[in-house]
Amino acid sequence: MIGRRNITDITHFILLGFSDFPRLLAPFFILFLFMYIATLTWNLGLIFLIRMDSHLHTPMYFFLKNLSFLDICYVTSTAPKMLSTFFQEEKTITFVGCVVQYFIFATLGLSESCLITAMAYDRYAAICNPLLYSSIMSPTLCIRLVVMSYVAGLTGAIPQLYAILQLHFCGPNIINHFFCDMPQLLVLSCNAIFFIRPMMAVLTTVYGISNAVIIMISYGFIVNSIMKITSAQGRSKVFNTCASHLTTVSLFYSSTGFVYLSSSIGSSSAFDRFASVFYTVVIPMLNPLIYSLRNKEIKDALKRLPMKRAYC
Repeated sequence: MIGRRNITDITHFILLGFSDFPRLLAPFFILFLFMYIATLTWNLGLIFLIRMDSHLHTPMYFFLKNLSFLDICYVTSTAPKMLSTFFQEEKTITFVGCVVQYFIFATLGLSESCLITAMAYDRYAAICNPLLYSSIMSPTLCIRLVVMSYVAGLTGAIPQLYAILQLHFCGPNIINHFFCDMPQLLVLSCNAIFFIRPMMAVLTTVYGISNAVIIMISYGFIVNSIMKITSAQGRSKVFNTCASHLTTVSLFYSSTGFVYLSSSIGSSSAFDRFASVFYTVVIPMLNPLIYSLRNKEIKDALKRLPMKRAYC
């Protein structure tokens, strides 16, 4: 029949990962494996420490505990599959596996964006309303903010899941990345779904720009409160309580923004892939260290831990 095309549905994709660096595969594997194990160890350790020490049962550490949990899940959504394909000849992932991986990755990434926004509000309440802090950040509100972060992440990922399921893949099936990401899936699609790009723009505005604006407004009030403190030592002490969160926010938004905004859709250069490693693996590994190295309360809790073990 004239005009009829032979179309074969794609049942699996090939993840190229870092196969274009054959001589560096072994060092990369060792490095990424170390980072994954370190991420699990440090985040689980921080969760355990916060649960064990009653001095850390405050809103700030409640949010930090949930951030560590999110980071564990977030890195696990991509790293094990990446590591398993390093030395495989067939670096494949099924279509269903690819869709599930992206859905989990998107849900966790959006949830983390919302959670660090809730953490900014917590810092605003602690510094701008210190006398009312306990009543403002009640346990009920903290739980609601965390639950809302998870729900918001799931709500933002469901439209993306629906969009992917509307795509038709007829070949090629090679993804020049180490995990299934929306830009790479769109460029492989044989059909153009008109609503996907506007939908992604809306999600970027709602979750990315809106959260960033809320964080900036919160820190605007925080800076204003800090400037009213007459003592330089007092200003430094108050600012230090925000430094860890500011570092986390800066790393998270700068790395994700670079990958998703500066790159043209579907492109995945080696530099883009390494930038993706930064926000999918490196940042979850660094977050526990960022919140621990200059945190006196965490250091004191670590010192009390051996005493509790001895008492037990």
